[in-house]
Amino acid sequence: MTGQSKPLVISVPEPRTLDLIFTPGQKQVLFDRYEVVETGASGVAALPNHILARAKYILGQPPISEQTLEKLGQLRCVLNVESNLIDNMPYERLFQRGIYVLTTGAVFAEPVAELGLGLALDLFRGITNGDNDFRHGKERWGGEGNASARLLSGAEVGIIGFGDLGRALNRLLSGFRAKIKVFDPWLPASLLADNNVTPASLEEVLSQSDVVFVVASVTTENEGFLGGESFRSMRKGAAFVLLSRADVVDFEALMAAVVKGHIVAASDVFPEEPLASDHPVRELKGFLRSAHRAGALDIAFKRMGDMVLEDMNLMDRGLPPMRCKRAERETVSRMRSRPVDKN
Repeated sequence: MTGQSKPLVISVPEPRTLDLIFTPGQKQVLFDRYEVVETGASGVAALPNHILARAKYILGQPPISEQTLEKLGQLRCVLNVESNLIDNMPYERLFQRGIYVLTTGAVFAEPVAELGLGLALDLFRGITNGDNDFRHGKERWGGEGNASARLLSGAEVGIIGFGDLGRALNRLLSGFRAKIKVFDPWLPASLLADNNVTPASLEEVLSQSDVVFVVASVTTENEGFLGGESFRSMRKGAAFVLLSRADVVDFEALMAAVVKGHIVAASDVFPEEPLASDHPVRELKGFLRSAHRAGALDIAFKRMGDMVLEDMNLMDRGLPPMRCKRAERETVSRMRSRPVDKN
C-alpha cells in the first residue's frame, strides 16, 4: 500500500508519546497500515491543507478550531489518549458530522482500583504505620498493634461514581463479600443492581459506609461537592479514599476532618500537582499519600495502543469502534477534569 493510499493519521498524543503507548510491534503495525504525520498540539492548525484534507484519524486531543475542523473533510475519529476529555474543540459540530471522539481511559481502571484497594487495606490495618513504628523501634506486637484495626471482609462499602473505575473496584471487592452501596446520578438504578450493588443516595453512601471510595469524574455539577458537611456525616473512624480527581473535594475540609480524628483518608490526587513541599497534607497523621501514580503502569499505557489499533481497524472496515469509550453528546461539555502533564 502506498503512502497516498494509506489512511492518514495526525499523531499528537501529548503528553503521551508513540513509544509510550505502543510496543515496538504495535508501532510497526501503525506505520505499516497508516501514513502517520507527527506534530505538536499547537501545530495541527498549521499543517498543510492537503494533509488536513486527507486526515482520517487524530491520535490525541489537540486544540481544533471551527476553521481547522472545516479543513478536516475526511476526519472520522479523534482518539483521545490523554483520557480526560478537554474543552478544546467544537464537540457539537463533531457530533453533527458523525465524527467519533473516543477515550482510552478504561485502561487505567484496573490498576487504579488495585491501588485503591491497597490504600483501603492500609487504612484498615495500619500497614504503613506499623512499618514506620517497626523502623523506629516502637512496634507493638500482636493484639497491641491492632487497637484500631478492622476487617474489609464483610464491611459496608460506599462507591461514589460507577464508571469504568467504579466497576473495576466493585469486581475486586467481590472477593471481600463487602456490602456495597453506590451513588451515581448519571446511571439508572437497574444498571447498578445488575452489577450486584445497591443504588443509594449520596447521604446514604457517606453515612452508612465503613469506607468510601471516590471515583467520580469532575463535571460542571460536582466540583467541590464533597465538603465539610459530607465528612461530618461519615461514621467516626471511617476511611475515605480519593482516586479520581481532587476537584470533586473541598480538600481543606477533608484535611480538617482527618485532623479532628473523625475519619482517616488516602488520596492519589491533589489540588496542585506536583504538590508544594510545605503543603500541610504531607505531614498529616491519618492521611495516606500517593503521588498520582495509581494508573501509570507501562502495561496500562500499552493497552492504549491495542485499543487504538483495534478501533481504527474496525472503522477502516466501515464498522463502529468497540474498544474505546465514546464521548457522549449529552455529557461531554460537562466534563471538567484538568489535563495531565505527567505520564
